[in-house]
Amino acid sequence: MGIATLMIVGAYASKNPNYNVARSHHTPGGFRNLYSEQYPRGFWKWKRDQWRDGLPKTPEGGYHFPLLKPDTPYLAANRTDTTLTWIGHATLLLQIKGVNILTDPHFSERASPVDFAGPKRVVAAALTIEELPPIDWVAISHNHYDHLDAASVIKLNKRANGKTLFLVPLGLKRWFNARKIDNVIELDWWDERTELRLKIAFTPMQHWSKRTLWDTNQALWGSWLFKAENFKFIFIADSGYSKNFAEIFSRYGAMDFAAVPIGHYEPRWFMKMQHANPPEALQMVQDLHATQAVGIHWGTFENLTDESLDDPPKLLATALSQAKLPPEKLAVMTHGETRKLAPHEFLGRRATKQYPCGFPSLVGWRPLCARALAWH
Repeated sequence: MGIATLMIVGAYASKNPNYNVARSHHTPGGFRNLYSEQYPRGFWKWKRDQWRDGLPKTPEGGYHFPLLKPDTPYLAANRTDTTLTWIGHATLLLQIKGVNILTDPHFSERASPVDFAGPKRVVAAALTIEELPPIDWVAISHNHYDHLDAASVIKLNKRANGKTLFLVPLGLKRWFNARKIDNVIELDWWDERTELRLKIAFTPMQHWSKRTLWDTNQALWGSWLFKAENFKFIFIADSGYSKNFAEIFSRYGAMDFAAVPIGHYEPRWFMKMQHANPPEALQMVQDLHATQAVGIHWGTFENLTDESLDDPPKLLATALSQAKLPPEKLAVMTHGETRKLAPHEFLGRRATKQYPCGFPSLVGWRPLCARALAWH
């Protein structure tokens, strides 16, 4: 391919067919974060330093993470309990009001564009695709290889005969269509839908997107919020700490349960914009006013970061202790663990007449409540 042809292809690829000048995170060439213009720079310097320093440090004898076997008959039959199963990394099975939701499904051996190199699993997926209950929705946060695994989504689509609905960020639908996956809903930040009696919202997180050398930030990234009658759950896959989480709270009110990333945060000079460390993840939970949360995005793939895979829970325990918060505020699950998530009653919902969105001590809070009321 000649230089002129490459220039033409590059120019075409740089256009954003979804560009909306009224939306501040849209650009003619793709998308950007709301609160940071910085994007990761120095990838090869990081990799050079990582190789030089022998990072991440693997414990002598290797990692030995427990791996529980989920109760597959229970998960297949469950239509009433709200449950969360950690399959590994950012792959969660959320069961809510009889709807089975799978987040960022990754069942392959490597988080890589090739199957012979790249970050490799140290813990197997707790379930195979064949062992999953029927999946109603697959929610994709962004297109990085540890969150969007082509082999997994293609297999899920074939298994369901195209009946699984794929929820994807704006700009990513065409990637799915190219792989003959057509049952796709594409959402922009703050877009909302109602499907199968549940409300869905796609909300901002501070990150970026890229799968090839020429598609940086041409597909959006974000977090998914699911609401039943009296239960709100938010899935945050990959994000640096930002004002986004306080804004999500201002729009939708407090979360009952949150899944937040606690791993892949070193070195800070390279990772801070895109990956929160455990203290920052705890701040996300507090900004969301989440009653409870679990930490994800750790302990599964090696060589995605400099810290050892077993470090995030240790740093999280310190952060919780310093904040004088109980472990369940931001808990650590075991690979394969299933938890029942009961709806929680808290001030904002008990005092619905006087303070319909709760937290009356916040100055100026009532004007911000109007939008959140629809989600209570």
